[in-house]
Amino acid sequence: MKVYFCGSIRGGRDDVHVYRRIVHALQSYGTVLTEHVSSAELSDRGQRSHTENSYAHMNKGENNAASGDQAIHNRDLDWLRQSDVVVAEVTQPSLGVGYELGRAVDMKKKIFCLFRPSSGRILSAMIRGATDVKNFVVRDYSEDEVEKVLEQFFCSLKN
Repeated sequence: MKVYFCGSIRGGRDDVHVYRRIVHALQSYGTVLTEHVSSAELSDRGQRSHTENSYAHMNKGENNAASGDQAIHNRDLDWLRQSDVVVAEVTQPSLGVGYELGRAVDMKKKIFCLFRPSSGRILSAMIRGATDVKNFVVRDYSEDEVEKVLEQFFCSLKN
């Protein structure tokens, strides 16, 4: 099974430790196409922190940055098309994650969104309201139960 994991990058990296835990658990269900999202070395600029200076030097100007963004967009959409299921951690608001989820809905992918109410945030109505129980599931969870919640979701796919 190919899993597309969504988590905030440019919207903020505060939850990267949670992403690592989720991706680690997801790897027991299949190939995680976007495991880089869980890397602590990935900055909120979408770059590996130890290469930021050399990357900035190589990509001077708007056109190069835009072409880099377009390459990321196209690569990620290709991975999204290849995926069998989408798992998104949606606690940290992110335009990119919202966009990926919208595209996944359009592609009729199975989608599982994870939200931690303990964050003090309120989940967007556009995510919470999209729940249809069959193809788009939103689940509130706490970090200590993430493996169990993922197991329940993947078991439900077999039925």
